[in-house]
Amino acid sequence: MRKILAKAQAMAALEPLFACPVCQQSLQIEGTSLVCENEHRFDLAKKGTVNFLNKPVPTEYDAPMLAARRRVLQAGFFEPFLTAIKSQLTAADLVLDVGCGEGTPTAFLATVAQAVGFDISAPAINLAGSLATSALYCVADLARLPFLASRFSAVVDLFSPGAYREFDRVLQPGGRLFKVIPEAGYLQELRTGLYAGTDKATYSNEAVLSRFMATYPQATSQLFSYDFAVTSAQFEDVMAMTPLSWQAPAAKREALLAAPPTHIHVAVRLLQVNNF
Repeated sequence: MRKILAKAQAMAALEPLFACPVCQQSLQIEGTSLVCENEHRFDLAKKGTVNFLNKPVPTEYDAPMLAARRRVLQAGFFEPFLTAIKSQLTAADLVLDVGCGEGTPTAFLATVAQAVGFDISAPAINLAGSLATSALYCVADLARLPFLASRFSAVVDLFSPGAYREFDRVLQPGGRLFKVIPEAGYLQELRTGLYAGTDKATYSNEAVLSRFMATYPQATSQLFSYDFAVTSAQFEDVMAMTPLSWQAPAAKREALLAAPPTHIHVAVRLLQVNNF
């Protein structure tokens, strides 16, 4: 079966799920399009993805960067904390992956649960659509999620901004929120190599963490800290995929690529809220 038809069938099986971003009415599958009662129509692309934005949003997430990110993530860069999230999911769950990028984490979670990923970057969702996965992908705005209220049993936010009012709206009663934020030592080899002696050489998550805990004082947290072994090619991909390196002086980037580290430090905090 063609991918577009398979994804249309998968969307139909989850109805009602999608909300029209124009009028907020429920969208239903008609052929290979999502259509609301007011005749607003959103056509699926050949890969079975759907774009809910009126016009493209410029981003720095271009095809080479996204391809580098995919190689790094498929090598297992996020696997320890993704596995911790995945272990709490079942086939009965419907999971929303916030800011899913090129889709690898969504596909990982979709091996145990039904998963939907969205990103504001159309190139990212185009690449996500090439994955062999049951996950569904769409281009959408974090501030106005194209989903009906109380439809997801879990929301997963990996390093993306937190639109907490929208998360609360789309989560079912009893749903769960998983948010991953970097700790001070995250990608420290890059910070030290690119920004030694500047303010960017250190990082604090205090503002993000404080806002989350003020919103969800019942949240729990778990720390993950490990060194991920990389080849020189993989380190080049890490450099390409992270915004941390994009604004660094060219000479610093070249020097670090010429003598790359053998490991990258990953330090993150998994914040979790149960039973909304």
